[in-house]
Amino acid sequence: MFVRRLRSSLRGWGGVGAMAVGCVLALAFVLLLPLTQSHGEGGDGGTLGGQGLANGSQAKAGSCQESEAQNDTWSPSSADGPTIEAIKARKGDARKLIVGVDQNSYRWGYRNPNNSDADLEGFDIDLVHQIARDILGDANAVIFKAIPTSQRIPAVEDKQVDMVVRTMTINCERLDDVAFSAPYFKTGQQVLAPRSSSIRGYDATLAHKTVCTADTSTAFKKVTADKGSGKLPSTVKVVTVPNQLDCLVRLQLGEVDAVITDGALAASQAAQDPTLKLEGPAVTTEYYGVAMNKSAQDLVRRVNQILVDYRADGWQASYDRWLSATLGTDSSASKPPAPQYLRKS
Repeated sequence: MFVRRLRSSLRGWGGVGAMAVGCVLALAFVLLLPLTQSHGEGGDGGTLGGQGLANGSQAKAGSCQESEAQNDTWSPSSADGPTIEAIKARKGDARKLIVGVDQNSYRWGYRNPNNSDADLEGFDIDLVHQIARDILGDANAVIFKAIPTSQRIPAVEDKQVDMVVRTMTINCERLDDVAFSAPYFKTGQQVLAPRSSSIRGYDATLAHKTVCTADTSTAFKKVTADKGSGKLPSTVKVVTVPNQLDCLVRLQLGEVDAVITDGALAASQAAQDPTLKLEGPAVTTEYYGVAMNKSAQDLVRRVNQILVDYRADGWQASYDRWLSATLGTDSSASKPPAPQYLRKS
C-alpha cells in the first residue's frame, strides 16, 4: 500500500521521481553501507589509521557566538601534516579520500538516474572532487560513503570518514564535536509546503500544523527552541526523521503539513515537485562547512587553502551548473561567502 501511494504521489516526475522512489525504498539499509563511484572502488572504509597523530585541535576559543561560528576555523595552509600524510600513505586502491556525503539531495549530492554510470553529482560532489585533486592529485580518488543527516557528526568523530561534505551548517554546538572549514555556502531556514496550503511562512500560520525536520538538524533545534520561547505557536507538532529526504516523502504523502529545512535544500526539493513551494523568507543566516575531526588541524587548514583557490576558480561554475536554476543568479547565495579565520598559525 505504501509503495502504491508513493508511486502515485510521484507520478509524472520522470527521472527525478524514479530516483526519489528508489532512494526511499532502500533508505532503511542503503544509507548505512559504504558506497563508491564506479571509478572509486577500493578501501575498507573503516576506521582511519594515523589521524590521531595530527597536531592541534579546534576547541572553541572562549564563548562561541553563533554569528561568528562560521569564522571559528584555522587559517589556510598548503603544507602537509600528519593527517594528510596518513591519507597519502594508504596503499593501492585504498589510496583515496574517504568522504561522507548525501546521495539523495537533488543538485547537491544525488545519483542521477539519467546518468548511465549513476555517479554521484551535485554542488557538494564538485567540491569533494576538488579537494581530492589537490590532496591526492586525482579528482576521482574518492570513496564516497552515504551518511544520514543524523550520523554526520558520529562519522567524523569515529573517523569512519576523513570529512563530511553534506550541506552541514556550522554552529557552536557542533564545534564542540567536530572542526569545520571556512564556509563555502550561505543559506537559512525556510518552510516548504504545498501550494494549496494555508501556511505562509515560519509564523503563526503553522499553528496546529505538523512539521517535519531531520533529527539533530539545525531546523529541529530551532523549531524546538522557538516553540519554547513563544516565537512559534505551542500547537506546532514536530516529526523527526533520520534523513532529510524522508521529510519530502512524508509531505508528498500528506503525513505532515510542511517541511522546515535549509532554503537551499528546500529550493531543490521544490524543483523536484511543482506542487510544493517555499513559503516566507529565510528566518536564519547559516553557512555550510566541511566537517573534519577535531584532531586534524592540518587537514582543516589544507581544505581552507583549497577553498581559497576554489572560490577564485571553480565555485561559480559549479553554482551556475547546479543551483542557479533554483536559487537564482543575484541572490545572496549566488556568490561564495567571504572567509575570516579566528585561528591563526
